[in-house]
Amino acid sequence: DVLPVTPLQEGLLFHALFDGSSRDVYVEQMVHTLEGPLDVPALQAAWAALLARHESLRAGFRQPVGAARAVQVIARAASLPWREEDLSHLPETEAQAAADLAEKAEQTRRFDLADPPLLRILLLKLGPDRHRMAVTLHHIVLDGWSLPILMRELWTAYEAGGSTAGLPTVTPYREHLAWLTRQDRQAAREAWQQALAGADEPTLVVPTERSAAEPTLTGTVATEPTEEVERAVRDLARAHGLTLNTVVQAAWAMVVGQLSGRGDVVFGATVAGRPADLPGMETMLGLFINTVPVRVRIDPAQTVAEALAELQTQQSALLDHQHLGLTEIQRLAGAGATFDTLMAFENYRAGETELPGALRLTDTEVRESTNYPLALGVSPIGRLRLRLDHQLHVFDESTARTLLSRLVRVLAQFAADPQARLGRIPVMTEAERSLVVGEWSGTAQPVAGESFLDLFGARVGVASGVAAVRQGVDVLSYGELDERSNRLARYLTGLGVGREGVVGLCLPRGVDMVVALLAVWKAGGAYVPLDPEYPADRLAFMVADSGARVVLGSGSTLAGVPVGSARVVLLDEV
Repeated sequence: DVLPVTPLQEGLLFHALFDGSSRDVYVEQMVHTLEGPLDVPALQAAWAALLARHESLRAGFRQPVGAARAVQVIARAASLPWREEDLSHLPETEAQAAADLAEKAEQTRRFDLADPPLLRILLLKLGPDRHRMAVTLHHIVLDGWSLPILMRELWTAYEAGGSTAGLPTVTPYREHLAWLTRQDRQAAREAWQQALAGADEPTLVVPTERSAAEPTLTGTVATEPTEEVERAVRDLARAHGLTLNTVVQAAWAMVVGQLSGRGDVVFGATVAGRPADLPGMETMLGLFINTVPVRVRIDPAQTVAEALAELQTQQSALLDHQHLGLTEIQRLAGAGATFDTLMAFENYRAGETELPGALRLTDTEVRESTNYPLALGVSPIGRLRLRLDHQLHVFDESTARTLLSRLVRVLAQFAADPQARLGRIPVMTEAERSLVVGEWSGTAQPVAGESFLDLFGARVGVASGVAAVRQGVDVLSYGELDERSNRLARYLTGLGVGREGVVGLCLPRGVDMVVALLAVWKAGGAYVPLDPEYPADRLAFMVADSGARVVLGSGSTLAGVPVGSARVVLLDEV
């Protein structure tokens, strides 16, 4: 049978064909350590039965010559790639080392994606009742949400001697592909265009020339927040009607924003892609996930609670449109939808399958690489666990651990004070900030004793007739600028503006703004810029929060602006 591919499958096929000479980072491996009596023929029969049961395990992928889209070809039957190796004659240390080498060789060996099955089983015997089972597969056929289903079915079939008769009827993967074709793609395009409107620059934590280098192996660091922090974060989500995913996404955006130097942050999110309205979804194996952009605009004046609520609202509006492929989204949205960090909220149980009889699963290790410099995995089942996969040619282990600690720090601050302004939540510790600013910047220079006003006055003395400010046809010389700012400064002084006095400036950029800020400085005060385009309630908050006693503007800019008890001064009347 010839079937279409999902958007992510098409992307993975492209990577495999394009990077055909290098290591395929999408070859993944699970290693299970098994203790107790193992019926090897029954295990091999169980794997063969699952291969026959699930069409997604028998899929090969091709890009037909001249065709616009890739296809997957489902083989009617496929032989199970099964290999056994007995290492039990070796001393324990040597056996473990030999097992590591054998497993690594399996993972680094590429699959031919056109030749199914894209799955290999290696069973290593370490002792009479001790085995390691390495399951190597290509991500194009299975996602992380499918693995617990696969393992549950494996051990059920094993217990039945290799029979799948006791398993529920499986819903074929093609039902998911048919569901995709029924979705409203035009509505999805419009939703993503709207969500990413105005995002005009990529969010990159690594310079393009470094990320373009051939990726090396991936390192992994992990941590669990303290029970106190985790409890507070979960309480925060519960109290404000938020998902835990939303809270971690916002905190990750803060870390990525600090790392990339951006306030309008976009990163990738892995979504499950398993629609609740598709019957039999709980028994289906395949690649359902998709990667979509998450946009977080970090407004320093917003509270944590406000920012989290806004992010969850935005994400909820996109839930019905998560089926659209990332390539198409990025083509529609432009450069602003480009990112090089990923986050996956892994809301599924892995490695907790109950084995039959006296057989025990004592360890499960998932080995995977990433095509992104940074990929955050969040496991909320049981204790909250944060895992950061990092490309070693870009981020070393120490740096990766620092980034994880920053994430935990931001989460703790979110939970400690949901009414705190985002601008007051430091991502770095004081020690880190001192190191960056004090020791690494290397830009400290001796400063002359003159103030700006001293320098301005000196310039007026030698170039009074020279143009100082120009906006279209409006031009002020240094002398005219000095005279106008002096007149306004005397007026402000008469209103009580002096040292440390705050004046709000609600003016557009232009000649009047320059006159006003000079006047405030000459009166000894400090100015707070109030953008006339801001909403009225935001301006009212800024006036109150800054303690401004005077607000300076024009009749047009101050119309409808609630300034509280502050004195209003119209510049055109002074």
